[in-house]
Formats: sequence, C-alpha cells, structure tokens
Amino acid sequence: MGRVTERRRVIRIRDGAVSVRPDTLTAEEPLEIRLGGRSLAVTMRTPGDDFALAAGFLVSEGVLAEAGELAGIAYCAGAAAEGGNSYNVVDVRLAPGTVLPDIGLERHVFTSSSCGLCGKASLDAVRTSARWSLEGGRPAGLEPGLLAELPGRLRAAQRVFERTGGLHAAGLFSAEGELLDVREDVGRHNAVDKVIGRALQRAALPLRDAVLMVSGRASFELVQKAVMAGIPVLAAVSAPSSLAVDLAHESRLTLVGFLRGTSMNIYADTGRLDRLPAVR
Repeated sequence: MGRVTERRRVIRIRDGAVSVRPDTLTAEEPLEIRLGGRSLAVTMRTPGDDFALAAGFLVSEGVLAEAGELAGIAYCAGAAAEGGNSYNVVDVRLAPGTVLPDIGLERHVFTSSSCGLCGKASLDAVRTSARWSLEGGRPAGLEPGLLAELPGRLRAAQRVFERTGGLHAAGLFSAEGELLDVREDVGRHNAVDKVIGRALQRAALPLRDAVLMVSGRASFELVQKAVMAGIPVLAAVSAPSSLAVDLAHESRLTLVGFLRGTSMNIYADTGRLDRLPAVR
C-alpha cells in the first residue's frame, strides 16, 4: 500500500554551504473511486483513510447521507498492470434501496489535489441536493476567542506536516473547542472528505454541533462539503472565494476566514457567534 511519506535525494544550500541529503516528502498517488463497479472520479491524494475519503466524497456528491446507505467499500483486486492490487482503486457498494441521484457516472471526473470538482456545482444544485438544513442556530454561543484557538490546535495535531511541510489539514471541533477528528492530505478537499467520511462511518451525520477548521482557503467546494454534511460553521486560515460566501449565505452557514491570531473576518451568518466586539 502507498505510504504517507517518501524519501528523495535533495541538494540543500544553506548560507552558501552545499550538501546532499535525503528529504521527507508527502506521498501523492491517484485514487479511482468506483460506484457499483463503475468509474466515477479520480483524485490525487495522500494514501491513507481511502475508504473514508470515498465515503466523504459521496456525501459531498449527495449520494450518501446516512451510514445505513453504505453497504461496503473495498479495494479492487487486479487493478495493477501485473494483476496485483495497487490499493489505488476503491469500489463503493450502496445498500439495497438507496436511491442513486443523477451524478453522471459516465463523466470520468478528474479531481486535482488543489481544486476539487472545480465549477461542477451551482448554488441551486447544492440547495436542492442537501439533505440537512443548517437552520436553527446550532451550535450557539461560539466566542471569537475560542475560534482564535482552533488554528493552533489544528496545527499541533498535524503529525505528518511536521515531517514534510506539504500537507493540508481538516479538523472537526466541538462547540467547546475539543478536537474530535483531524485528517491530513495533499489536497484540502480530500482532508475534508476524510473527516466527513469517518463521521458517516460512525453514523455521526449530520454534524450539527461541529466546527470545521481547514488549514488553507475556503473554496466553494469546501463550503459545499460542509453543507452536505450538516456542518454549520466553517473556519479557514485564509480567504474564501466569492462563490463560497454566496453559498454560505444561501445555506445559513457561518463562514470565518483569515483566522490568524486574534484576527478574523466573518463573511456569513454571525448568529452563532457570541460576544462579538462592537462594530466601529
């Protein structure tokens, strides 16, 4: 099975001194996701938690929302050229009676490690396919001071990033700031899918009382994934896109960006936040 990290020879220059040494790099390999034996998507990912990644991807696509809809996930034997198992192809089986939405199984989508399914979905498509409503204000009473602590807690939990410096992370936190789960991946959207997929596997969806913290920017795809998993708060250390903000407003998701130190920008739905400083 592919490893999370790999070693490569590198020539290092430091203060004019040149040396040759091995360097630890983040592994990146393709993962083909099949649904009922039919190819659906290929994503570039860091190996590990592949079943959770596939399950989370299908939550984002509106195929799955409950653990009982998933019959099983398995690596496909014979996927490698020599007939062995490459561990880079997984097949997802749905439980009998699970309705398959029209997601275009013949499209053979390629998902890069940086952008997810770029431009695929529209605001209307997410609105009509999301099974969980974010109405109701949960979780309530989140304080800016608590949100300010989340990037540091997420960074401290990034074990592989410490060795490579080349991974994104997604962390699921409780309303009290407790770290519930964290996954790392070369693609930020993959890290989120892994967190959501693990929640599906333990029958924890919708995540109505959770805060999703991501190490990069808040793209439309990440807001979409949060909405599809019933996550009401998404915080990011970097900027959101315009379409991400539009979807957050449409879905009543609290969207926080540029969360660094005690500074942050709140782009949508302040109703879940408490003790906000007065606007000047």
